Amino acid sequence: MKAIKIKKAGGPEVLELKDITLRKPVRDEVIIEHVGIGLNYIDTYHRSGLYPLIFPSGLGMEATGIIKEAGPEVKDFSVGDKVAYASVPLGAYSTHRIFKTKSLVKVPNEIDLTLAATLMTKGLTTFYLLYKTYPVASGETILFHAAAGGVGQIFCQWAKSLGCKVIGTVGSDEKISLAKKNGCDEVINYSKEDFSKKVMELTNGKGVPVVYDGVGKSTFEKSVKCLKERGMMISFGNASGALEPINVPKMLQPKGLFFVRPSMGQYLHTREELDEASKTMFEKISSGTVKIEIFKKYKLDDVKQAHIDIESRKIVGPAVIIP
Repeated sequence: MKAIKIKKAGGPEVLELKDITLRKPVRDEVIIEHVGIGLNYIDTYHRSGLYPLIFPSGLGMEATGIIKEAGPEVKDFSVGDKVAYASVPLGAYSTHRIFKTKSLVKVPNEIDLTLAATLMTKGLTTFYLLYKTYPVASGETILFHAAAGGVGQIFCQWAKSLGCKVIGTVGSDEKISLAKKNGCDEVINYSKEDFSKKVMELTNGKGVPVVYDGVGKSTFEKSVKCLKERGMMISFGNASGALEPINVPKMLQPKGLFFVRPSMGQYLHTREELDEASKTMFEKISSGTVKIEIFKKYKLDDVKQAHIDIESRKIVGPAVIIP
């Protein structure tokens, strides 16, 4: 049994592969043998110190696997079940781990566990963004940044299936075709073009009712310009850096805008919420409405390179770590 541990915040060099020994599961815990581990940008925030941790710490919030042993109070799960999670505590970067069943979901037999490992964080994020944070309506035009990224590829297909017209932004011309393939009606290269002006052109000067922004600092001000009156700015990531303090009278007040910074834990806190979200997500995958292609697979001992690649924007689409 092995796991990635970090003793301090820093670059990819702080990631260390260690041998581990697990105790017996107690109460509602199970031991999971991991099959796939999701690689997410938030992992770099934890490693770098942007989201502070208590050290030493594990890393990773998302994985799939098989239950190998169950605690005495486990009721709804059994040894041999295919399971997945996207939740704290951190520690998914491991071959095996102990985990409480309250944050587990069962994976349908028809869904591959390696594929499911790329889904939990990105797919559940997409669910709460589209259904809970701003419930979209068929016929609405929406803006999504980083449309060729891991979340973007799932989000844009899903939003399209709900009847939305999707405007996506990307950072290079090479990503335009990928964004269109995954559901975008219009794609803007924001490194070449003023996306706020283009969005206003595409909406006949009206703007969009909602912007979904996982990029952060570099896109915030122009995203606000894209919104129509009483529109909602949803900031859910920091790929270009954390947001500066918001000047409310200047940025939000003129159009009566809403600003929200959601996270998964606020929307998928209860068993009922988690089951609703995962059931809807797995149905989208099983039906073929949302198609996932794994961009790259890394071994657990190659996790340093995985972090270098994701921070260098070399990963275009979902990536997975194989323990």
